[in-house]
Amino acid sequence: MSTISRIREDIAAARHRDPAARSGVEVALLYPGLHAIWAHRVWHRLWRRGLRFPARMGSQVTRWFTGIEIHPAARIGRRFFIDHGMGVVIGETAEIGDDVMLYHGVTLGGRGPSHGKRHPTLEDGVAVGAGAKVLGAITVGARCTVGANAVVTKDSPADSVLVGVPAKPRPRKPEQPSRAVLTAPDYTI
Repeated sequence: MSTISRIREDIAAARHRDPAARSGVEVALLYPGLHAIWAHRVWHRLWRRGLRFPARMGSQVTRWFTGIEIHPAARIGRRFFIDHGMGVVIGETAEIGDDVMLYHGVTLGGRGPSHGKRHPTLEDGVAVGAGAKVLGAITVGARCTVGANAVVTKDSPADSVLVGVPAKPRPRKPEQPSRAVLTAPDYTI
């Protein structure tokens, strides 16, 4: 997929998920969540090529401009959207699937000083509410919704709603869709 196609897909995903988005131009120019994701793709390429210091420096510059900190080693899927964004932190070994949505103040963080995999994995279609903390080398199953200010420290099955401190999964009711899942068949703008 070309860079332009990927940018168009990101803009379309943001417009689909944010009812306040009025145009693709507005989204492209004014959404810091998209700017952080686009910059992350550059820093991630540098990181994978072994240019670790420039990648980390670039990610810190992006953090300064957007208020969103994404470690350049984090793996992020397609159509990822950060709504409002300020205060989002995504750790080094975090893995994020396709069609995932985060709100402001979300932390995908580690637990303890161990090396290796220490940050969460969010499978496809996960939505994480404002202020939620997802901590440790855990997996949040596909199409889960994490409630605002929840603290998730254990694996959760797919199609769950996670609420509370500590968060406890409950099954999603059939009439409760996830806002992260894109239902539109075409992502172009």
